[in-house]
Amino acid sequence: MIISKEHIFKISKNILPFSDAGSSNFSLFQLLRLSLFQISVGMATVMLAGTLNRVMIVELLVPASLVAVMIAIPVLIAPLRTFYGHKSDTYKSFIGWKRIPYMWFGSLFQFGGLAIMPFAIIILSGDQTVGPSWAGEVLVAIAFLFTGIGMHITQTVGLALAADRATKENRPRVVALLYFMFLFGMGISAVVIGILLADFSKLRLIQVVQGSAVLTLFLNLVAVWRQEQIIINSQKNHKSEKFILSWKKFISDRQTNSLIWVVFWGTLAFSMQDVLLEPYGGQILGLSVAETTNLTGVWALGALLGLALAANNSKKTVSSVSNAMTALLIGIVGFSAIIFSSPMQFPFLYFLGTLFIGFGTGLFSVSLLIIAMALSSKTNLGSGFILGSWGAAQAIGAGLGIAVGGILRDVVNNIALSGYLGSTFENNSIGYIFVYHLEILFIFITLIALGMLSQEINKRKIKDHTQKSFGLTEIPS
Repeated sequence: MIISKEHIFKISKNILPFSDAGSSNFSLFQLLRLSLFQISVGMATVMLAGTLNRVMIVELLVPASLVAVMIAIPVLIAPLRTFYGHKSDTYKSFIGWKRIPYMWFGSLFQFGGLAIMPFAIIILSGDQTVGPSWAGEVLVAIAFLFTGIGMHITQTVGLALAADRATKENRPRVVALLYFMFLFGMGISAVVIGILLADFSKLRLIQVVQGSAVLTLFLNLVAVWRQEQIIINSQKNHKSEKFILSWKKFISDRQTNSLIWVVFWGTLAFSMQDVLLEPYGGQILGLSVAETTNLTGVWALGALLGLALAANNSKKTVSSVSNAMTALLIGIVGFSAIIFSSPMQFPFLYFLGTLFIGFGTGLFSVSLLIIAMALSSKTNLGSGFILGSWGAAQAIGAGLGIAVGGILRDVVNNIALSGYLGSTFENNSIGYIFVYHLEILFIFITLIALGMLSQEINKRKIKDHTQKSFGLTEIPS
C-alpha cells in the first residue's frame, strides 16, 4: 500500500492538536507565535495569585489580609478592559497600526510591574531602614496595579488581534489554541518558578521575578512581530467614535448584554470553589497534602478535555451555545459529586467531581469566547470592545467568586458550629456544602441567561435579511 502526501496530511490533521487552526492568510506558525502573549499572561497570573501570594504570607510573614487586598487590585481594574479594547479598535497610529501600540504599552506595564515587585515586597515585609512606614504598601500596590493593567491590556488586545486575523471557519480552533496556551503558560510557569524558588532567599526572589519581567517583554515582542497589517489612513480624515457612545450602543444591544451576563454568572459559579477544593479534601475527607495537591492536575486535565471537545465540535453542526449549556450541566454533576463525597466518605467522587468541574470550566470558557469573537465580527462595536467586555466580566466574576466563596464558607461554618442550625448540621462540612449548593444555584441562573442569549441570537437571525443563515447552528463552535 502506497501512502500519499494527502494521506499523511489527513492523518496529521486528525492527530496533531490545532494542526488545522491556520488559514491561508494566518498560518499556524504565525498563530503559534501570536499565542505567546497568552504564555506571558499565564506566567503573570501564576506569579500574582500563586507564587507571590505564598511567598508573602509564608516566607516574608506579611499579613494574609494585606496580601488579599493586593491580589484583589488586578481584579478591581478589570472593567477597564472594555476601555482598552475600544481604544485599540479606534486608534490609528501614524505608522498605520491600531493593535500593536497597545500591545507594546501593555507589555511595558506588565514588565514594569514585575520589575519593581520583588523590591516592593521585601520593603513590605519590614526590611526597610529609611522612608515612611507606608512605603511598602504603596509600592506593592503600584507593582500589582501596573502588572494587572499590563495583563488586561495585553490579553484584550492580543485576543482582538487574533479575532481580526482569524477567519470564520478557523476561529474556533484559534480560540482553543489560545486558551490552551494560557493553561500551558500557567502550568509550565508554576513548575519552573516553584523549582527556582525551592531554595528561597530574597536575592533569588529578585532574580526570578525580574527574570519573569524580561521574559514577558521578550515573549510579547516576538508574539506581535509583523502580525498586524499597516493600514494607510489619514489622521485628519479619521474620526473615531467616543467611548461613551460605544458604551451606549453596547448596553442597548441585548445580544451582547446577554453574553456578558452569561460570562459573569457562569464564571462566578465555577470560581467560588477555587479556594475550597483542597481544604475540603484535607479537612472533610482526611486526604493528605500530596493527595489534594493532585487536584490541580485533575482539574487541568478536565479543562483540556473540555477544550478538546469545543474544538472537535467546531467541525460539526453543534453550536457554541449548546456547548456552553453542556458545560453548565456537567458542572452541576461535578458539584453534586463533591457534595455527596462528604456524607459517603468516598474520595473517588471528590476527584471525579473535580474532573467534571475542570471539564465544564474549560468547555464553558472556550464556548463563550468563541461566541464573543463571532459577535465582534457581526456588530459595529469592534472586536476589542466586545472581547474587553468579555474579559472584564470573566475577571470580575472570578474575583467575586473566590472572595465570596471563602467568606461564606467561614460565616456558615461559624454559624453551624455554634449550634444555631441544630445538632445535625454541627460539623465542619456545612460551610463547604453551602457554597457548593450556591454554585449550583448560580449555574441555573446562568442557564436562564444563556436561554436569553439564545433567543437574542435567533431574533437577530430573523431581523437580519442580509444574512440568510445566522443562527444557533451557524455560530462557529
